[in-house]
Amino acid sequence: MTNANAAPPVLGGPCPYLSVSNAGQAAAFYVEALDATEVMRMPPDDKGRHMHIHLVINGGSLMLADAFPEHGHPLERPAGFALHLQVPDVDAAFDKAVKAGGEVVLPVQNMFWGDRYGQFRDPFGVLWSMGAPFEKG
Repeated sequence: MTNANAAPPVLGGPCPYLSVSNAGQAAAFYVEALDATEVMRMPPDDKGRHMHIHLVINGGSLMLADAFPEHGHPLERPAGFALHLQVPDVDAAFDKAVKAGGEVVLPVQNMFWGDRYGQFRDPFGVLWSMGAPFEKG
């Protein structure tokens, strides 16, 4: 993890910036469940809330923050999107995420578009999907 004074580059295309119920715990979950690397964390405020945590997952950046309702950022249940990870071994990656505390939404299965694909919801309400190509037979 880098120090808060040296901002690492943001990787990938559009970078999700999630406001979650406990950004520090979410970061720990993503490290365990998704092999994330934490590259930056701002110190928490006097209530233990983090304004900014920068992770790298599967070659792309993911930003986290706690809710700050007094500054116009209330905690809301994530809805209307899924964060997708294309992985080499979807069965192993999915099982790891579920064992770490993810809740299965759609079990991994062969899909018509040529991926083995599944979805889980993390303990912070974020919907994740994972996929890997499979040989159609």
